[in-house]
Amino acid sequence: MSNITPQPGIMDITLYQGGVAHLPGIANAVKLSSNENPFGPSDTAKEAFRKASYHLHRYPSSDHAELRAAIGEVHGLDPERILCGSGSDEIIAFICQAYAGPGDEVIHTEHGFGMYRISALANGATPVEVPERERVTDVDAILAACTDATKLVFIANPNNPTGTMIGEGEVARLAAGLPDHVLLVLDGAYAEYVDGYDGGAALVEARQNVVMTRTFSKLYGLGGLRIGWAYGPDHVIAVLSRVRGPFNLSAAALAAAEAAVRDTAWAEKCRLDNARWRHWLAEALSEHGVQSDTSLGNFILARFASQAEAEACDEHLKSEGLIVRRVAGYNLPNCLRITVGDEASCRRVAHAVGQFMATAR
Repeated sequence: MSNITPQPGIMDITLYQGGVAHLPGIANAVKLSSNENPFGPSDTAKEAFRKASYHLHRYPSSDHAELRAAIGEVHGLDPERILCGSGSDEIIAFICQAYAGPGDEVIHTEHGFGMYRISALANGATPVEVPERERVTDVDAILAACTDATKLVFIANPNNPTGTMIGEGEVARLAAGLPDHVLLVLDGAYAEYVDGYDGGAALVEARQNVVMTRTFSKLYGLGGLRIGWAYGPDHVIAVLSRVRGPFNLSAAALAAAEAAVRDTAWAEKCRLDNARWRHWLAEALSEHGVQSDTSLGNFILARFASQAEAEACDEHLKSEGLIVRRVAGYNLPNCLRITVGDEASCRRVAHAVGQFMATAR
């Protein structure tokens, strides 16, 4: 028998389960399980990706300077304080690797993104789950949970899978109330869907204990390329740069992301279309007796009377060729997360839920 053992915490990890992409026996299922942009990336991003294919024998940039410059230009940020990663997942992993280890605690909320817990455990730290208040981040509960061992606090704003968010004043109150040895991480994967919201950039610039993460996987439609970025204080970016691999992003990903972030017209079109159909879908589900909180992401968290009812509805949707996401693993067993798709997808899923509810109660 082998005595080879992994580091403490690793075997406590429950593997992350991505959204189902296929249904047996159904050729053209509609995937509404992974919060993807139904319209995909912009034409300029696709063309940049195509052109990059002619240079795949060359190593990519190791400093990501052109992409950081583009992000800085579009968002009005200092490129020197931007760090890029393979999706914001990798940046979350970097942060835990750099700041949390055995004996340290990492706070996340009860319905928070699963990678916070996974990355904490992978580095030997102890994840601490804090209650939310009716599926909304509770600042007072987070502050009360902080101890001398706390090193990181993760909140997603808007949150996945709830779709809810707290106001900028509450985020600032959280940052100001944390002990001076704690770093606040604002996960802004869905920040672009909120009109006029900077994802916490102004707070990052005002303080030394806040870093934000963003992604190209949602609004920009580049989930298949895995590109994310962080904006933080100089001292945090200097640390994360030391654990980042020199070639962690491919040349094709860098080119597509640069083109995507500069195509502000396409991003705005996608944001407006999402807002329109998100509202329509929430109203349609409500008319069928399925309630949801006001979502500020690109998905709806549909609430059912029980776990059994939610799972039965999911089975009915599958039979209609519609794939949504069960979220029992996020402590929401009576809910289904439904991505906002295009018009046809929204109408199909609303109709199918209506069919189910007509016979379920």
